[in-house]
Amino acid sequence: MNSKYAPFFESFTFPSGVEVKNRIVMAPMTNFSSNPDGTVTDAEVKYYARRSGGVGMVVTACTYVTANGKGFQGEFGGDRDELIPSLQQLASGIKEQGAKAVLQIFHGGRECPPELVPNGEIVSASAVPSEGKGKTVPRELTDQEIEAIIRDFGETTRRAIEAGYDGVEIHGANGYLIQQFFSPHSNRREDRWGGSIEKRLTFPLAVVDEVKKAVAEHAKGPFIIGYRFSPEEPETPGITMADTLVLIDALAGKNLDYLHVSLQEFWSKPRRGVEDSRARIEIIQERVGDKVPIIGVGSLYTADDVLKAIHTGVPFIAMGRELIIDPDWVQKVKEGREDEIITKIDKSKQQQLVVPDPLWQAIIHSPGWFPGVE
Repeated sequence: MNSKYAPFFESFTFPSGVEVKNRIVMAPMTNFSSNPDGTVTDAEVKYYARRSGGVGMVVTACTYVTANGKGFQGEFGGDRDELIPSLQQLASGIKEQGAKAVLQIFHGGRECPPELVPNGEIVSASAVPSEGKGKTVPRELTDQEIEAIIRDFGETTRRAIEAGYDGVEIHGANGYLIQQFFSPHSNRREDRWGGSIEKRLTFPLAVVDEVKKAVAEHAKGPFIIGYRFSPEEPETPGITMADTLVLIDALAGKNLDYLHVSLQEFWSKPRRGVEDSRARIEIIQERVGDKVPIIGVGSLYTADDVLKAIHTGVPFIAMGRELIIDPDWVQKVKEGREDEIITKIDKSKQQQLVVPDPLWQAIIHSPGWFPGVE
């Protein structure tokens, strides 16, 4: 191995006590490949296993905690106990290859397709649709329903523990329900769940507390709790970088194992809310990095891309698309073969790359999503 890449391979012990063997994480990515009943498919398990040999930790695709939170075709579920064997199958497939398995838990809120949820009824913090043509107006959740969804996050955490996962990641990013409560665009409530920024934090922090409670009650040993967030929204009104600093200050006080920043581009800069020309990730790392480990992500493909990113002081780098393109990325760096890393998808190699058909179709029919797909 080239010694300059040695920082990738340092082990790390999270605040909870879980140790990972290195600093590279497989990022959570929807793969559209589960069964209609919410169980994982063999193809999906093989896809994860193929990518779990090198990385220290795998964060799965998002898993819905409530039937009305299913956000994608072919998404696997965690909303009922009969899905525990399915969840276990995936955890085992990852862990057998030597990586820690983290289940990402979520509710899609107003982003759920009506055909995937009971009675086609979409719910959110307020009756405000997403921007864009033909978006469904969601129904505003009642106080009791909000409390029930919070409990559902706890129950799915219990199922993750029973299924043998090493942790859960609370999906507070990408415009889904948790973010919808924090956002001034989607949350126009005037009760305890909305209004001021402090009140818009009530739901995200209640979910964190419920997940922590489930872990305290059910986990037999150390168990990771992470939280993923998107630093800004394009909408007006929407989440600004200033809002995000309030969010991460609050999360940093919750003794979480990590905060995972959801970015398409690692080096992207703030749109508004702060007078700071640095990358968002650098601002976040400076603000709370001494209190909670940060995971950075976003369009990093080569070993030198990742090295430059790690030099910001962020302890972990997550890779999504690049681990689909080259599942042996970590092993190649470790063996001094970083010049053999492939950075563009080879459209003739679906079988060798072990990518389930629904995900493969999405990749090759989405120009610009993956390098190599024009």
